[in-house]
Amino acid sequence: MDMQKPYRFILSGGGTGGHIFPALAIADEIKSQLPNAEILFVGAEGKMEMQKVPEAGYKIFGLPIAGIQRSLSIKNLSFPFKLLNSLKQAKKIVKNFKPDAVIGVGGYASGPTLRAASNLGIPCLLQEQNSYAGLTNKWLRKKVKQICVAYDGMEKYFPQSKLNITGNPIRKDLLNLPAKKEALKSFDLEEGKKTILVLGGSLGARTINESIVQNLELLNNDTIQMLWQTGRLYHKEMLSRSDKANEDNVKILEFIKNMGAAYAAADIIISRAGALSVSELAVVAKPVVFVPSPNVAEDHQTKNAMALVKENAAEIVKDENSIKELLPTTLSLLQNEYKQTELAKNIKKMAKPNATQDIVSIIFKMIE
Repeated sequence: MDMQKPYRFILSGGGTGGHIFPALAIADEIKSQLPNAEILFVGAEGKMEMQKVPEAGYKIFGLPIAGIQRSLSIKNLSFPFKLLNSLKQAKKIVKNFKPDAVIGVGGYASGPTLRAASNLGIPCLLQEQNSYAGLTNKWLRKKVKQICVAYDGMEKYFPQSKLNITGNPIRKDLLNLPAKKEALKSFDLEEGKKTILVLGGSLGARTINESIVQNLELLNNDTIQMLWQTGRLYHKEMLSRSDKANEDNVKILEFIKNMGAAYAAADIIISRAGALSVSELAVVAKPVVFVPSPNVAEDHQTKNAMALVKENAAEIVKDENSIKELLPTTLSLLQNEYKQTELAKNIKKMAKPNATQDIVSIIFKMIE
């Protein structure tokens, strides 16, 4: 490859942080290897990527696409019209931008974008984060040249000849975490206390938040503190219901921008088991208690979490039992140094810290 040539790439997908952050990691890696590369994102109007991508310094176009509802819904009546309109717009974007390659990361917008690009003969790559293939990626599997996945057994969804097990792209800052002392200070947390980090995704997780807010009295302990990301949907409510919380012990935030510092500050992490979270937590190598979301296709978060639990690399609490069991399980783990060491050691074995570079190498090979 001519490293001086201004290659052009489109990255498409989004809807949730689990799709957006891998796309940004890929874009950053392309730019670090090809400083002259031009990168354009294509997302879905009104979705999170329309805010997060410009914040990261990239240009984005929004398509009028929305997801199809899996259950019978009147919203599905407008889907064919939105899809046709999006296909038309995607074709125009691809023709005007003239990319050398197009990368889809799952989510509504990647369907029309990769469909348009492959029909125009442009090499396309799919990146599937989960142990279960999403509808959009299944729809595109015959159209793309290469597919990068994070789990074994994905040949049941995709052609074996196109598969590459790379792991999921993660943010570079997670590969070199700051010192714990500095991380604690950045959140106004105390040294010497055990720190629990609570994550529920960028929008938030109702059950995890309820499990904390209904059991706050368990945290009235001078040796424990909590950094709690409620997510955008629940922040005001959780603040108003947290009058039992000791403000010195419990820091309640809507969204944590510096995840590297949050991971560095933590002794134990409570998290959903989305694919990106699992990949990041393996690299960070801290003890984790997973609460898989039941509201996902094919219950794939439970599958993601169980892949680690079977290797003694994480603990799991079912969503339905979370209000009673989550904090007691976490506090019990906090008392067990041996178990914490075992979990951290075993989850680290499952990490794929070079996933982003490996995916970018495959993209570059496609266009040689």
